[in-house]
Amino acid sequence: MTYERLMEQDESRREANRITLHGPDDFEGMRRAGRLAAECLDFIAPHVKPGVLTGELDRLCHDFIVERGGIPAPLNYRGFPKSICTSVNHVVCHGIPGDKVLNEGDILNIDVTPTLDGWHGDSSRMYYVGKVGVKARKLCEVTYDSLMRSIALVKPGATLGDIGHAIQHYVEGHRFSVVRDFCGHGLGQVFHEPPNVMHYGKPGEGVVLKEGMFFTIEPMVNAGRYETKILSDGWTAVTKDKSLSAQFEHSIGVTAEGCEIFTLSPAGLHCPPYGD
Repeated sequence: MTYERLMEQDESRREANRITLHGPDDFEGMRRAGRLAAECLDFIAPHVKPGVLTGELDRLCHDFIVERGGIPAPLNYRGFPKSICTSVNHVVCHGIPGDKVLNEGDILNIDVTPTLDGWHGDSSRMYYVGKVGVKARKLCEVTYDSLMRSIALVKPGATLGDIGHAIQHYVEGHRFSVVRDFCGHGLGQVFHEPPNVMHYGKPGEGVVLKEGMFFTIEPMVNAGRYETKILSDGWTAVTKDKSLSAQFEHSIGVTAEGCEIFTLSPAGLHCPPYGD
């Protein structure tokens, strides 16, 4: 075994020791928070249309969450100025809502993380602004399918490498690329904690999954190359080659037999187009 491989295994063991394992009451807390996140993403769907400002979508989601007893976790988190993230076209993630006007043919990711009774429900979906192009639709479809294929592998004894490989293999098979600079993460009563969930990797490598782990899987997929850069606001990540980018995210918990998705859409609005 190579020195590099030994070091990777050692790092996986250290990370595993920092991962919180949760019990039945914690699952119930995550179900409530996850449902609020999913209901918010359902609620905002008809408001995503040409001419709307991303700042207006932020206001609507903020009010929806607060009126139901939640707190928008992104607001003021490490200085982030808004309650949701709105990432349009070549924005990979962490787009800041504001005066940006949505135009016909845009694709948009909305990422929400309400806290409810101290638990974090973290989820994002893609939205079509009017009629979008064939390539944009294909990108969104592949990204969603890669997420669900990876979730299907989650169970005790599987590894984070299994998850990453499933996403990477599927995405690259459709000639798209997987972003390397951002990853999924553990969550619960903390917004971000171990483990880091990479969306690329090798089967059998990385942290071994155990019952009671909570984490997000949130692949970011680019139509072009995978490289990204951060804009001068310190938050907005974009594709370096200005190609389109898409993302879907679910919060999940590892169960005795598999996993539970906390952020499934109650209205069945899992992947666009919504309402067509």
